[in-house]
Amino acid sequence: MYKIAAMGDRDSISGFASVGLELFTLDQMPDPSETLHNLASNQYAIILITEALAISLKDDIDRYKDRQLPVIVPIPGVSGDFNIGMKAISDAVERAVGSDILKDT
Repeated sequence: MYKIAAMGDRDSISGFASVGLELFTLDQMPDPSETLHNLASNQYAIILITEALAISLKDDIDRYKDRQLPVIVPIPGVSGDFNIGMKAISDAVERAVGSDILKDT
């Protein structure tokens, strides 16, 4: 059975514990890059990651962008919204349908 995880600072992801996600907080991870790769190879189908952390792990995340699993979803954190999540979704939709149908008109 597949699992879902959230990675990032404690304040940004602690609410996901109430819906059953496994949390991986920055204060628990000596090496976030290694944690991401471990999750990807251990039945985690969806990995939510704060945008601030996603910026620092961009090259690691890019290794998974053309794979079916895991789906790595950048989410805004308490430090603000960098619009990375929406950009990633827009890029995926454009690859899938051949046009950016989510673009503002």
